[in-house]
Parts: sequence; structure tokens; C-alpha cells
Amino acid sequence: MASARTHTWSSYRESIGDRSPLFAAMVSEWGISTALYPGSYLDLAPSTAIGDVTYVDNDARAARYFGTEGLAESELGAAPAGTTRRIAFIAADYTTPLPIAQRSVDLLISLYAGPIWDHCRQYLTPGGLLLANTSHGDASIAALDADLELVAAVHHRDGRYRLDRSELDSYLQPKSAESVDAESIRRSGRGVAYTRTALAYVFQQR
Repeated sequence: MASARTHTWSSYRESIGDRSPLFAAMVSEWGISTALYPGSYLDLAPSTAIGDVTYVDNDARAARYFGTEGLAESELGAAPAGTTRRIAFIAADYTTPLPIAQRSVDLLISLYAGPIWDHCRQYLTPGGLLLANTSHGDASIAALDADLELVAAVHHRDGRYRLDRSELDSYLQPKSAESVDAESIRRSGRGVAYTRTALAYVFQQR
């Protein structure tokens, strides 16, 4: 059992909301089976839909949570019918090399955790997906990378998630006419302000 000091996905979910429907929609759209979630903290939402997820965080509370035997599994409940579930946790700084095979995951998740694409792109399979938002500029850096193509914009309203795959050229258009470059985004740690916004963006590796 978790101690009173152990933070849980349930308590964390109350503050950030439940992202499970987002990952269910992505699995339905692209058939994702493996994912890497650097800077995950306690967000187990990917494991509600994706069979094999590796979580990475250097926060001691996350290490305590994932290190408590059976806790994550008990919060998630049974795996979907006909599937198996694997949950792995790496207590590490994702900017350092991780004990993960290169080109081994279908989805790389970058939500509110920093420049994950810069440090973890090598783990993504050819044709794999990057889910990123503009927090810390990761989606903005991805938008400038010729190796990536925008394939969906993620919208969230009234607890519902929607993947928009139409008129993608209307997204990621900077409000300012000033030239935007990846290095300035990295230095500032801020995403670009766009004329049409979304909660997050899905990119596919070319």
C-alpha cells in the first residue's frame, strides 16, 4: 500500500486532468504500441491505452511512486481485453543517455517537460510520432525540424480531446513577422506565439 506521503496518479490527475482519452484517440488513429515519456512525473495516462510505456523522471517522488510494488498497476486496473501491459520507470535526467535501444518506440511524449526532442529523438522509430506542446518551446523546435511533419493538432474542451488532421497548414504560423529559429527558442525556453493555437501537436518523423 502507498504511504500517506506517496503521491499518486489519482491525486496528480486532479490537478492536471485526465489525459487518457487523448492517448486512446492516438492509439485508435495510429496503432501505437510503445511509448517513451520523459519528464512524466506521475502521469500514467499513456498506459491506459498504450501497452508498453517507459516513464522517465529524476523527481524522488516519481521514483518512490513507481518503486512501490503494484501501485501503478492498481491505479490503472486491468489492461484492455486482448492486450498486455508493461510499465517501466527510469530514474534519470532525460538529457543524459538512457538505457533504451535507439529507434525502439512508436511515440515520444513531450508535455511541459523541456526540450525532449533535442535529447530523445534517437529513441523514436522511423516514421514514429512526437506529441509535443509549446511549453518550453518543444513543439516550436519540432515545427522547424525538416525531419518532422505535422500530422495532427490536439484540442481539448470540456474534458474531451480531439485530433484535428484537416487544414494543417493553418497551424504553427507565427504571429510575429520576425524570423524564428530553433536556437533562439532554446535560449529563451519559450514557445512561439501562433495565429492558430492548439493544446499540443503531433509530428511524424519523415
